[in-house]
Amino acid sequence: MGLTSKIDVVRLIDENPIGTSQWRIFILCAICMILDGFDAQAISYVAPALLQDWYADKTVLGPVFGAGLSGLLIGSLIFSIAADKLGRRPVLIVSTFFFGVCMLFTPFSSTIQELIIIRFITGLGLGAIMPNSMALCGEFSPKRKRILIMMLISCCFTVGAMLGGIVSAVLIPVHGWQSVFWLGGLLPLILAILMTVYLPESLQFQVLSGKSVDTTRTACNKIFPEQHISDDMELVAVGHHNTGLPIIALFQDGRTAGTLVLWTISFLNMIALYFLSNWLPTIARLAGMSLEQAVLAGAMLQLGGTIGTIVMGSLIDKIGFRRVLVPCFAIAAVFIALIGHSIEVITLLFTVVFVTGFTVVGGQPAINAMAASYYPTTLRTTGVGCSLGVGRIGSVVGPVIGGQLIGLNWSQGSLFFLIAIPSIIIVLVLLLGVRIEQTVLSDPS
Repeated sequence: MGLTSKIDVVRLIDENPIGTSQWRIFILCAICMILDGFDAQAISYVAPALLQDWYADKTVLGPVFGAGLSGLLIGSLIFSIAADKLGRRPVLIVSTFFFGVCMLFTPFSSTIQELIIIRFITGLGLGAIMPNSMALCGEFSPKRKRILIMMLISCCFTVGAMLGGIVSAVLIPVHGWQSVFWLGGLLPLILAILMTVYLPESLQFQVLSGKSVDTTRTACNKIFPEQHISDDMELVAVGHHNTGLPIIALFQDGRTAGTLVLWTISFLNMIALYFLSNWLPTIARLAGMSLEQAVLAGAMLQLGGTIGTIVMGSLIDKIGFRRVLVPCFAIAAVFIALIGHSIEVITLLFTVVFVTGFTVVGGQPAINAMAASYYPTTLRTTGVGCSLGVGRIGSVVGPVIGGQLIGLNWSQGSLFFLIAIPSIIIVLVLLLGVRIEQTVLSDPS
């Protein structure tokens, strides 16, 4: 080929089968997301044992939950913007190492105040994981599989949260609540080392940001060895590298309405999602269940979310986001409200919680994939991160207000009816016909 030959790295990914190097990237990011979910939810699983160990009142948990989620919020915003400037790879590796170290320090907390501080700091690192993992995997995925892969990667957070419940139920009675944090700190440190060796930077990001041509060409040849990309071939990608503040660009070029819709539904869903994730084990324990049953009730929520993500991911590829998400959140509203009337019957509770997790927890990866699909490469991590960041305002509001209402001895029926309202509003937003873009919310042709 001549000196003017050009290779579009996006088309290169779209037109080739998924290779070993790409699967390695997906697996590393999936493990990272599993540990992210495990560590983000660890505090809710150890909460009943911690209250018992410290002779503390249940109302102190609201600020603890809120501190970790506040860190997630800030981390999502700051490190997503940094990743669109510096790259997904360095931010992902440093953040993984950082939250691993913080988890190892957590068992040394001896007061609620110390626990609040360390959970906030840990949350900063955890907040960077999901937007960067999704963006990196999305940019190494062919278009025909991109939404499904991003939803499955996002779902790994739920898998980690579910495994956290199962592991906690096994570890806490034998080794104490501190053992959950020891495990949750050691594994990310090992993973950070592996990512340093095996995780490449996004090819689109390298091209658009003007990184070393030789480095990018070497990466392409390693991922697609059959292409034999020579030195006289120019690597290109559609788009341009943003030199300004990426968050402002989310509202430019006709993206304002779409950005606001994504932020709204993410915010509303996370109110319910994080109230349920953080408080359900404690509420179940207060209702008379054993510690192991209470922890497994929380794990059942995440199991439902895992299966819900897989089912909805395949459906969205076939019939579109709107046709899946409208009935999803309508069902969510009904089953959240039912939790308050089934809390004392374990079989019924587990069934209701599973369906709730299927819709609420399983619906969040769909919202995340929607954001990743909506924004271009140069804004993708910022777009997903800001959607998650604004959503995590809801993740702080839900557990903190819920804690206050529990402290005021609200009835379980009233409490869960209130938590069902955000899902109703999501349905109304989607039914009002507010469209993001044809490729995002419309039904496929």
